[in-house]
Amino acid sequence: MSVINRIICVLAFVAMLAVPQSCRISYKLNGAALDYSVYRTIHVGEFPIRAALVYSPLQQTFENELLDYITRNTRLTTVDTASDLDLEGEITGYNLTPQAVTEDAYASKTRLTITVRVKYTDAKNDANDLNQTFSAYRDFDASQMLTDVQEQLCQEISKELVELIFNATLGNW
Repeated sequence: MSVINRIICVLAFVAMLAVPQSCRISYKLNGAALDYSVYRTIHVGEFPIRAALVYSPLQQTFENELLDYITRNTRLTTVDTASDLDLEGEITGYNLTPQAVTEDAYASKTRLTITVRVKYTDAKNDANDLNQTFSAYRDFDASQMLTDVQEQLCQEISKELVELIFNATLGNW
């Protein structure tokens, strides 16, 4: 092989290595699908607990998680007055149910389910309005006391609920 052929082969090899690295497709799946020239503000109302069983720190945990998630994933400014978008609702369910019943009729797992009703109002486009209920759950070993795992479970469930709500409203999934 001549020197020219070797140089051409080396250049072709280098070009093949460079091409895939210069072309990249990137997707961001957790961001909001908002036109920031139209939407600038959001009001996030309180989510009072209207469930029969009440764990009082849940309201603050859920509201903080929702506000933090919106702040991290959008450029919207949160306001307490009239806004382009409004998100409000209530915690309607906080339920414990036995799961995985053993042969001696005792539950080996218990499920904590939290349900949130959300009303989302788009002041710029009524077609985007939403009034929907979301729920999420976590199972824990029935030998554990609820008071020992309640805070952690509420944080995990709140995070999941916030992602579901965000995707259905601001994420426009």
